[in-house]
Amino acid sequence: MSAQDIKEVVKERYGAAARRVTTGEGSSCCGASAQCGTDIDPITRDLYEASQTSILPEDAVKASLGCGNPTALAELKPGETVLDLGSGGGIDVLLSARRVGPTGKAYGLDMTDDMLALARANQKKSGVTNVEFLRGEIENIPLPADSVDVIISNCVINLSADKDRVLSEAFRVLKPGGRMAVSDVVVHGEVPEEIQKSLLLWVGCIAGALRDEDYVSKLKAAGFEGVSIEPTRVYQIEDARAFLTGQGMDVDAIAPLVDGKFMSAFIRASKPSFGTVLKQSLGLNVLKCC
Repeated sequence: MSAQDIKEVVKERYGAAARRVTTGEGSSCCGASAQCGTDIDPITRDLYEASQTSILPEDAVKASLGCGNPTALAELKPGETVLDLGSGGGIDVLLSARRVGPTGKAYGLDMTDDMLALARANQKKSGVTNVEFLRGEIENIPLPADSVDVIISNCVINLSADKDRVLSEAFRVLKPGGRMAVSDVVVHGEVPEEIQKSLLLWVGCIAGALRDEDYVSKLKAAGFEGVSIEPTRVYQIEDARAFLTGQGMDVDAIAPLVDGKFMSAFIRASKPSFGTVLKQSLGLNVLKCC
């Protein structure tokens, strides 16, 4: 499947998910339960505290298709500018906007028109004004360089066919000293390719998750420092039994090969500050200036 094909599949499935929310049918991991399996709860359930969801429009909560809660761990501060890559129905953008306050701003970036329409409707219902939803692709972020303090994302980077480009763009738009704090699906260790594809279809509909060590390497290659990966939810084979059985797989036979190797994780990294860059460029052992 080509990069363009993947992009179109993602756009169609998430657009369908948004339309189901607006028509009151609910949602699922990619908008087609027959394709993603009916046992998706182990991935999406209980990601947000009631204190968070209670202040949001119901449709924003229903349209949440992520595998984590980056707003809970991003340590947002008043006055900061936040960008959510693949913002969907807007739940993480609206939560972030409240945390950065009226002197801050939260951007949401999405390529799906139906999701953008839903997110803007949710913004209007919420009454939050320091928010702007942008149409675009995470591989080509429509913001200037050095313009964002924090980048968040909720299990969207794994859907991109060009993750190096996504991380390079994230690095570009972050201010020096800015940070990246995303939730994503990662693979730990070696898993046979055929089994990995089937399990990732269950987890995220597109089999594109990186191995944890590859994620670290790509972030460092993009220029990030202080990279860390913290597992937040490890998936067991029983979570996917119904789906994999429907795919014609012998679940008991493959269990030893995959149990505990697929997980949602919180991934942190930062862009070097001016002081760090200056020190590196001069090759001097001086104190960090900022």
